[in-house]
Amino acid sequence: MNVLFIIATDDAETVYNAMRLANVGVEKGDEISVFMLGKGVCFEKCDKSEFDVMGQMNKFEGDFYV
Repeated sequence: MNVLFIIATDDAETVYNAMRLANVGVEKGDEISVFMLGKGVCFEKCDKSEFDVMGQMNKFEGDFYV
């Protein structure tokens, strides 16, 4: 299955959960793409201790567009 995630927020919990779901898709063999839009391009700044946003980003092996 081909899936595109569009992330347009810098809310740490939302970005974290979207990337967790994207990583599950990659692990299942789906073709996953993530597109960061608007405030989503600031994802590096939304990394909080309770939500490991950068850990999920670094784990992601699909197509990533900013």
